[in-house]
Amino acid sequence: MDKVTIKNRIRELRFANGEMTQQALADSVGITRQTVIALEKNKYYPSLELAFRIAQIFKRPLEDVFEFQGHVSESKKAKP
Repeated sequence: MDKVTIKNRIRELRFANGEMTQQALADSVGITRQTVIALEKNKYYPSLELAFRIAQIFKRPLEDVFEFQGHVSESKKAKP
């Protein structure tokens, strides 16, 4: 299986939004501060729902917050 990485800009966006604390972000989306720490360190990948909630907090499209790095091989691509 191909290695997939999801990078994020959460820390950068927190500081761009009035230096929002990890706790304030956690409270806004219903997670713990420890989860925010893990997300920022790329040690935890959010569910799709959580990713959208975080993007909404920053008023950004999902792709501005999270970046998918990797590729899907031809044999694993979904067929139309």
